[in-house]
Amino acid sequence: MTGQFAIVNGTVILEDRLLEDAHVLCDGERIVRVGRGDRVPKAAEVIDAGGGYISPGFVDIHVHGGNGADFMDGTVSAIQIACLAHAKHGTTTIFPTTTTGSPEQIKAMLDACREAQRVSLIHLPGVHLYGPYFAEDKVGCHAKSGRREPLAQEFNRYFATGMVRIATCAAELPGAVAFYRAAKRHGCLITCGHSNASFTEMQRAFDVGMRHVDHFWCAMSSVPSLRQRFGVPMQASMTEFVLMEGAMSTEVIADGVHLAPELLEFAYRMLGPDRLCLVTDCNRALDMPAGEYRFGNDVDGSWFKSDGQVGWAPNGSLASSVMGMDHMVRHMKKVTSASFHEVIRMASLTPARRAGIGAETGSIAVGKLADLLVLSPKLRVKKVIARGSVVR
Repeated sequence: MTGQFAIVNGTVILEDRLLEDAHVLCDGERIVRVGRGDRVPKAAEVIDAGGGYISPGFVDIHVHGGNGADFMDGTVSAIQIACLAHAKHGTTTIFPTTTTGSPEQIKAMLDACREAQRVSLIHLPGVHLYGPYFAEDKVGCHAKSGRREPLAQEFNRYFATGMVRIATCAAELPGAVAFYRAAKRHGCLITCGHSNASFTEMQRAFDVGMRHVDHFWCAMSSVPSLRQRFGVPMQASMTEFVLMEGAMSTEVIADGVHLAPELLEFAYRMLGPDRLCLVTDCNRALDMPAGEYRFGNDVDGSWFKSDGQVGWAPNGSLASSVMGMDHMVRHMKKVTSASFHEVIRMASLTPARRAGIGAETGSIAVGKLADLLVLSPKLRVKKVIARGSVVR
C-alpha cells in the first residue's frame, strides 16, 4: 500500500498490555499513531479487524523452510517460496537458517539470501548460520556428512559476506572460541546449539560473547549426558547455565510434540517473556502433505518423514517442526500461564531484540515498521502486512 492506511476495530497487542477498541495508523512502511477508537484521516485506507486482534508480525530466528522449499536449496526461488509460506502463518521477519552442508552449499544459500533481500516482501535482516558446527554426537536430524569443526578460513568467509546475523556453534568444539570472537566482531547474536557442552565450557563461551541457546532441551547437554562424557562428579549442563545466567536467552518449539506442556510452563516461569523466544524450527514440510522430504539441500540433505504434525528421522528421533508460528502462539497460550501479550512478545519483540532489530520491528509502536497482523478472536491469521504491504 502507498500513503496512509489504518487498521481499526480491534484490540491492539502492545508489548506490555492490550489496548481495546483501538486502531493503528500507518504511513507507507511506518506506524505513525496507535490510539483508541477508530477516528482516522478520511484519506486513509481502512482495514477492519472485525473485533479481533491487531498484532505485531512474528519474528522467527530459527527456521529452515516451508511449502516444499528449504533455504539450503540455495536459490532465490526457494527462499521466496519458504518466506511466503511462513508469512501466511503471521511471520513477517525471517532469519533463514542453515543446516549442515558443504561450504559451497552454505555459500550459495548466503548469496541467494542476499539476492532475495532485494525483492522479498518479508523482512530478511540476515541469516542464522546454524549448521555445520555441531558436536558429533548431537547432530540430530541433520546430515552427519555435513557437520564439522569450525575453521577460521571457512567461517571467516561466511562472516565476510555481511549476511550472518545469528551464529551457532557447539561450545565444546576446538575452534569454538575463535568462532564466537569472530561472530562478536560482526555484531551477531551468538548461540550454542547441537552441543554436549559442560557448564565450564558454556562459561568460557559466555566470556567471549555467547548469549543464547538453540531449542531448549533439544539436541543439548544434560547432567546425565555429561556424566557419560566426564564421569564423576556429575556436572551442570547447558540447561543449568541458561537458568542461572540472567544474560542468557533461549527458545522453545511449542508445536505440542517437541515439548510437553509442563516443560513449556517451566521455561516460561523460569525465564520470562524477555528471555524466552518462540521459534518454529520448521522444515520444508510446512503446508505440505504427509510424506518423505529432504532436510537441508534438496540434493543430498538427510531424509525425514512428516506425519502432518511433526518431522521424524529414520531412527525415530524428532526431525524439526512442520508448523508455522501462529500454531506455536496458539499452543503456548493454551497450555501455559503466560498472558496473551507475553506470548505474542515471545514471538515478536523478544526475538527481535535478541537479534538486534528491536528498534525497527517486533512491537506496535510509533516509528516502527508496519509489520502487522490481524488475528481472529481464536488467533487465526486473517491479514498479514509486511513493511506496509499486504502479503495476505
